[in-house]
Amino acid sequence: MTDMVKERTKIAFVTPWYGRGIPGGAEAVAYQTSVRLAARGWAVEVLTTGIKDFYGDWGKNYHRPGVKVEEGVTVRRFPVEKRDRAAFDEINSCLMQNIPISAADEQTFIEQMIRAPQLTAYIQQHRDEYVFLFIPYMFTTTYAGAKIVPERTVLIPCIHDEAYARLPIYQEIIPQAHSLIMHSAAEKRLANALFTAAHEQPRRVVGVGVETNYGADGERFRQKYGLGESPFMLYVGRREAGKNVPLLIEYFQRYVQQENRQVKLVLIGPGEVHIPAGMQTQIIDCGFVSVQDKYDANAAATVICQPSIHESFSISLMEGWLGGAPALVHADCDVTREHCQASNGGLYFANYPEFAATLTYLLTHPQEAAIIGQQG
Repeated sequence: MTDMVKERTKIAFVTPWYGRGIPGGAEAVAYQTSVRLAARGWAVEVLTTGIKDFYGDWGKNYHRPGVKVEEGVTVRRFPVEKRDRAAFDEINSCLMQNIPISAADEQTFIEQMIRAPQLTAYIQQHRDEYVFLFIPYMFTTTYAGAKIVPERTVLIPCIHDEAYARLPIYQEIIPQAHSLIMHSAAEKRLANALFTAAHEQPRRVVGVGVETNYGADGERFRQKYGLGESPFMLYVGRREAGKNVPLLIEYFQRYVQQENRQVKLVLIGPGEVHIPAGMQTQIIDCGFVSVQDKYDANAAATVICQPSIHESFSISLMEGWLGGAPALVHADCDVTREHCQASNGGLYFANYPEFAATLTYLLTHPQEAAIIGQQG
């Protein structure tokens, strides 16, 4: 791309929250892509809100609204207003349980999710100045903004096979976008199955970049968290039901009790997690750690596990492979399963017997497990 094209094209990433170190795959994509494009000479801005992150209060401004240059990127933060959280939570609970909702509930859901009218007004007023990259699909920042400028919208949806993606409000905006950027072939297949484009809509699989320029020390992680020489399975990501973490804990507890093997489960990431009684020495909750600790954990892990079935890509899986560990993923997630199949870098399970069998194989065949990890 020529310098002249760069000068004429101003890019605006639109995302509900933004910044270095914010947990989440879409958050990492928005941050890394904007910073790296700016470093390569592109005129990049971020239009976002004052919300801290996914786990923050979506009706509270953690960041002061205004304009600030962060690592070469102009970040415009707009204030959020108070919302009816109880109404939103009630409808969201129905969606998480696949309970149908009415059209009126849909509108309440999107209107009471994030209320940032000044952000929407800015997009309207400056619609001809930018190419808008909205990420991810389901937040009000994308819905309200993409409706205004469909012809200038490049949507990075991060689509999962979930109830949200089937709501008419998203069936309305996604097909109208100028183009879609997908993270994996499986995500593109899902988008093609769910959304019939209203026009000739380019849909490109671009993937996700992963940082490789770092050092890691597995022994340092083991010493810091008192793991000794024990083999352990590592999970990195949000600790929540939507990521299948309760299922992972349930399966692991059953495995330890039935197989009587000396193995631990290490959990890294934000969110609340319940450790079953009597499992405190087998399940180690590290919480949200530094980036260096995460790299060290991947270097120390015997097995990395990604139990989620809702992924458009898995950065944690790629980072785990960079650490050299074999992967164990859920068979019902096309994205992570196909990552493993394409690389021969991991095994997958659809139920507890398969979980137990695959984990046992990786623990009892260290040479083969090392080869699998290297292939990832």
